[in-house]
Amino acid sequence: MTTNLPKVAWIGLGIMGSPMSENLIKAGYDVTGHTLEQEKLDRLAAAGGTAAGSIAEAVRDADVIITMVPASPQVEAVAYGPDGILENARPGALLIDMSSITPGTSIDLAAAAGKKGIRVLDAPVSGGEAGAIEAVLSIMVGGEQADFEAAEPVFEALGRTIVLCGPHGAGQTVKAANQLIVAVNIQACAEAVVFLEKSAVNLEAALEVLGGGLAGSTVLARKKNNLLTRDFTPGFRIDLHHKDMGIVTEAARAVGAALPVGAVVAQLVASLRAQGDGGLDHSALLRAVERLSGTRA
Repeated sequence: MTTNLPKVAWIGLGIMGSPMSENLIKAGYDVTGHTLEQEKLDRLAAAGGTAAGSIAEAVRDADVIITMVPASPQVEAVAYGPDGILENARPGALLIDMSSITPGTSIDLAAAAGKKGIRVLDAPVSGGEAGAIEAVLSIMVGGEQADFEAAEPVFEALGRTIVLCGPHGAGQTVKAANQLIVAVNIQACAEAVVFLEKSAVNLEAALEVLGGGLAGSTVLARKKNNLLTRDFTPGFRIDLHHKDMGIVTEAARAVGAALPVGAVVAQLVASLRAQGDGGLDHSALLRAVERLSGTRA
């Protein structure tokens, strides 16, 4: 293992965090991880990382600390308090939060960490589980230019499109816009699928030609098989997209931006979750359209 690379602590080893941390290990980084599930710690250890029994143990000697947890409350839980990151990381460490949370949470975290001498970047990602596994994520970053430059080699082991979007919170704002676009895109794809099937068109042929024209998108390419096979094994759960649609609608209201289509799709995501499909992949928006169209009970 290359010794001149910074030591990394990774907090949160879920659908995204596990493959991302493993890509850092493959790139030669010394990664110590902590999460609540023992099997995920075992997976990290099997990949060549070190499992830590607590946040304090994981971050104690780290140069770079990366968090990838579901939402703002979890970020606050791992960052604050006597057992949290800020009380146990060394001054000068760089904390990179790659979770998708509210911009305000990121701004508050940067301010609190700064009082401890800890630098912070918000760096949420887009690309889903497949993008995490393939290390081709888009990474949208908020924070200081110098900290971004220090983190670039780490980001390059995780993603392909890496952009500093502005000051603290800017990365989260761009991620909120990303989630708006993705949800509306999936909803449009779902409606097209039901329309095509009810019109007795060969769905696979239709999606192939649509994908090659102006209607083509990364969403359609990534979710085409889910739509064809109705395989909604989660790459990104409806529960999380529901959380993200709440973030974007709240942030848009705060700045006076109208989201008429986004507001409707946010309600459709909430409806699907209320029907018990929150644990499914967000491509399961197709199920909601099928119910509205009378093709699913």
